[in-house]
Amino acid sequence: MIQENDRVLLSGQKREFFVRACDKELSTDKGIIKLSELIGLKSGDLIYTHLKKPFKVIVPRPVDFYSYAKRTGAPMPPKDIGMVIAYTGMNKKDVVLEAGTGSAVAAIFFGGIAERVVTYERREEFAEVCRKNIEDAGLTNVEVIAGDILLSEGEYDVVHLDMQIEKEHVLHAHKLLKNGGYLSTYTPFLEQTFGVMDAACGLFSEVVCHELIERELSRTERGTRPSTRVCHTGYITICRK
Repeated sequence: MIQENDRVLLSGQKREFFVRACDKELSTDKGIIKLSELIGLKSGDLIYTHLKKPFKVIVPRPVDFYSYAKRTGAPMPPKDIGMVIAYTGMNKKDVVLEAGTGSAVAAIFFGGIAERVVTYERREEFAEVCRKNIEDAGLTNVEVIAGDILLSEGEYDVVHLDMQIEKEHVLHAHKLLKNGGYLSTYTPFLEQTFGVMDAACGLFSEVVCHELIERELSRTERGTRPSTRVCHTGYITICRK
């Protein structure tokens, strides 16, 4: 059931709105919606504008935060986050360490799976945005720390780095990981990827790099073909201790 200040996705009339259940109004070209009327509703219910136009009420999932949450930069796409989760075997027993929180999109996905997530963001103003996005996602098991990942301590099942990665970051991640745990890194360029692989080889028992490619299908009356949009997003390197 939706409570006051919860984030809500309104879908209908070929439009979507990412709103908050509060004592305000949303003005659209299909009429005005009193957002206070969202309180007490549940996902799948309908809410109507003053012109009697219906919008479906949807409780947001992590993928909706990728699309609508406030950003501090370009977050990892959902398919890339899914690759990290799949290849590290991330699960409800895991304690996860992340660095380069960005907009906290990956942290929100991880927080819905792992027991606990600790994520480091060097810039305090970005960290504050992350905290608000995580709060909007309703997660209480994700901690955002404004600071340098090299100052982190503890023992982790998975370490994920989405930042400018140097050799010392790979060494530090190895020190913090449990035996059998995984380091994953997300890098946009081959030069950065080679730096990670060179630092990890000989230190980790397994080092595997994946190029991330995704092609949407475009379907028209003329026929179906892969979209001509750029399909490469980055490289994920998976290292097992």
